Amino acid sequence: MRHIGMPTDFLKETSQNPVLTTIFTADPSAHVWEDGRIYIYASHDMDPARGCDLMDRYHVFSSEDMVNWVDEGEILSSDDVSWGRPEGGFMWAPDCAFKNGTYYFYYPHPSGSNGNGSWKMGVATSQHPRSGFTDQGYIVGLGGFAMIDPCVLVDDDGRAYMYYGGGSRCAGGELNDDMLSIKEDMQDMVGLEDFHEAAWVFKRNHLYYLTYSDNLDNLNRMRYATSTSPLGPWTYRGIFLEPTGCSTSHGSVAEFKGQWYMFYHNQAISDLGNLRSVCIDPLFFNEDGTIQTVIQTKEGIHPVAPAPVPNPNATTYSVENGTLGGGALFVTNELSKSIVSHLPMPGSYCQFDHVDGARGGRAAIYIRYATTERLTKLHLTVNGDDLSLLNALSTGSLTDTVGRASITVQLQPGQDNHIRFTAVTGDICLESITVSPFSD
Repeated sequence: MRHIGMPTDFLKETSQNPVLTTIFTADPSAHVWEDGRIYIYASHDMDPARGCDLMDRYHVFSSEDMVNWVDEGEILSSDDVSWGRPEGGFMWAPDCAFKNGTYYFYYPHPSGSNGNGSWKMGVATSQHPRSGFTDQGYIVGLGGFAMIDPCVLVDDDGRAYMYYGGGSRCAGGELNDDMLSIKEDMQDMVGLEDFHEAAWVFKRNHLYYLTYSDNLDNLNRMRYATSTSPLGPWTYRGIFLEPTGCSTSHGSVAEFKGQWYMFYHNQAISDLGNLRSVCIDPLFFNEDGTIQTVIQTKEGIHPVAPAPVPNPNATTYSVENGTLGGGALFVTNELSKSIVSHLPMPGSYCQFDHVDGARGGRAAIYIRYATTERLTKLHLTVNGDDLSLLNALSTGSLTDTVGRASITVQLQPGQDNHIRFTAVTGDICLESITVSPFSD
């Protein structure tokens, strides 16, 4: 059994929306692989926000039950791309495909400092869906002004097709068996109405669906078209996802355990269009194959499988064994009588020393907290490396540590790891962390 390490008190009854809250994620590409799990390959809105040029450090997420999602960790950053833009960033909406035992991670990235004028379509490969990706360069012949948002469909006969586009143009073409090159020139997808970007293609009942975002000013909607051929021509069918409250719209459609779902993003946590969060809601079809309008909910998805099994090798570290600084202090939780670290101001921190990283490598960190702020931010440092800002959402009280957040990082072998949480905004109390090394 693959232990993913989620403590029992972190399990949720419904997924809730947004479903991924610890870091800001957008542009979700969802896939079900042979291990029976469903995966989300998302772009990462880096915090603090500077705009879309700062997007970087792709993470992948997985679930057994559609409700409890595991951050599998970072799989690729601009630092790993030798041919890319010297300044980094600009790691936009990705996709992933599987063929002949290899996972192919496709992502748009400029090769030069001029950004939008030098887009290429990068490819990284791995033997695993959640880690071990190595960049293989870019697909020759793809790219150009505004040509972004890759989607790859591997059809039932094993043939693979690449779709991408932007600036009102959508193109598609067949990939060679190596999945790293195209057979012939890409061709324009004919029959789409008001195409903007975010092409996504899936197949259901021998019918191909191409979904995409439109050009509604500052509040894109998602439209779709259908075809009996993977490269069209396409028949326009209408709008199936209304604006999500975010200035952009981008999503994917996938089936898991007999139910179809819409994966999309909004800005419900941040109220900022460049700090977005992934959401999931059911998607339904009419008898004639047309798609019903997706109902956007706060509740999200109910479990469709048993909850994941906790990792018996996970270790919980109490703040009583931590080191405080920057004005932080120990206080007693009035409800549970446990000791918590109170981080009352920016710069207050709690550091956990001698954290066991087992054999080294990926480990999930699960954080228990309380805050009265709508959105509190913590700065995560692991072994001195500046990693990320983490979101902590309001629990309604500083004395009820029902808040939960999690992120996966790289740890060193043995018990000499140091994990520090520093307050950036808001007033927050930390109760403990649980560290769960991955077994694969």
